[in-house]
Amino acid sequence: MLTREDMDCLSKKGISEEKLEEQLSHFKNGFPYLTVCSPATVGRGILRMDEAAKERYKRNWGSYLSKNVNVVKFVPASGAASRMFKSLFEFMELSDGVLSREADMKFFGEIEKFAFFNLLNEKCKTREGKSVAELSKEGRYKSIVSNVLSERGLNYGALPKGLLLFHRYGETSRTPFEEHLAEGAMYAKSANDRVRLHFTVSQEHLELFQAINERAVPFFSDKFGVNYDVTFSVQKPSTDTVAVDKDNNFFRKGDGSLFFRPGGHGALIENLNDIDADVVFIKNIDNVVPDCYKQATVEYKQVIAGLLVELQECVYQYQQILENPISEAQADEMLNFCERQLCFFCDEIRVKPLAEKVEYLKRKFNRPIRVCGMVKNEGEPGGGPFLCVNPDGTRSLQILESSQFDKNDESQWGIMKRSEFFNPVDLVCSVKNYKGEKFDLRNFVDPNTGFISIKSKDGRELKALELPGLWNGAMSDWISVFVEVPVSTFNPVKVVNDLLRKEHQGE
Repeated sequence: MLTREDMDCLSKKGISEEKLEEQLSHFKNGFPYLTVCSPATVGRGILRMDEAAKERYKRNWGSYLSKNVNVVKFVPASGAASRMFKSLFEFMELSDGVLSREADMKFFGEIEKFAFFNLLNEKCKTREGKSVAELSKEGRYKSIVSNVLSERGLNYGALPKGLLLFHRYGETSRTPFEEHLAEGAMYAKSANDRVRLHFTVSQEHLELFQAINERAVPFFSDKFGVNYDVTFSVQKPSTDTVAVDKDNNFFRKGDGSLFFRPGGHGALIENLNDIDADVVFIKNIDNVVPDCYKQATVEYKQVIAGLLVELQECVYQYQQILENPISEAQADEMLNFCERQLCFFCDEIRVKPLAEKVEYLKRKFNRPIRVCGMVKNEGEPGGGPFLCVNPDGTRSLQILESSQFDKNDESQWGIMKRSEFFNPVDLVCSVKNYKGEKFDLRNFVDPNTGFISIKSKDGRELKALELPGLWNGAMSDWISVFVEVPVSTFNPVKVVNDLLRKEHQGE
């Protein structure tokens, strides 16, 4: 039963009663599993390019950028770094301060290699009166960790990943935010030397991002000879989801008010929808490397973008042709293009009358397009590429998480385990139609692809609702094309010791 205070809360967030009831229904009924046909593989959903194709697509992209086009690099950057330091939090809470675990021994054994070491050393001298080396010699490892994590130290336990020092360049160091500025200049510079980037951040860290932007942009503008246009947004309160208890009753805080949680990265489809651009790159904040290792990343960004604009041109041309009567031969040509180039299928459409084929083609072409890089699966957790049955009965490529598979269905779970590729979140997107009008991206979300997770609040267990993921169900009804990219383009930082890997150490 909703109280007047509940209604006021909904109104402030911009959440309707109908939306709240829809969320409650998901808690009570769960989400249906998708029917998955097969993993996407090379030759069946995954495009593997030879050198000639790569060069062609790079030229395509260079030619496209020379025109009066609007390109944006979209970077989800609101995630806190707390999970990155999970082992250090455990060291503080559970250990006696002795280095016994491999992760702890590696962290302290190579601590001088971290880009944040000099700053940490100064913090230790200020707070403890001793350097990191002196504290280590005395076995005061917890004092060092405290200076990494706590607010009085570096505060890395609470800051977002985008603001941590990741890479060392001589006497200076860069954050992931700054690395994205550098990347953007390397493959997303438009004809007027403009580089647009958009970061989605949490409200509490917005001012910190704005401050580093003001400091960093003049340096990188001068270094790369570009003009940056950097904007920020926060996740909209209207995308928050209500929490419930184990009996699917509203979970209420100590003061009796409803408890809402952010709806996951799928909520960012709203932020993406607000971007005015012809082409949008999407990449996670932590998947960056120093300049000396950026070549593969830059090359394949150009490749997948060049493929996107080529496919976009073909789709636009077909849509213009469909404005006038067409022949059966033309319809068959377009259906072949759908299957061979865009990898979506409808078995029944081949025997339908021409008028139905035309309506099908108009509907299927009039959608956003995304080209996604895929890397060979080497055991990383996360989503992968699959061929799935859509709500309308057609089949197309989707990016699915393991939580979207029924573990009790041996056949479906077997398909998941046979997947050879992994989604590194390497997307380039076309978000306007052939008339130059922006798509409303919210119209292409499959609302039945969210999931429910178990969390806790104030020591009490709750059920949380995650919205369809940004590159999962939130893009379910997009035209999707998958391309094999090398694993060298995928260098995320999931735990702090990842920064000790060669790819993050620079020259």
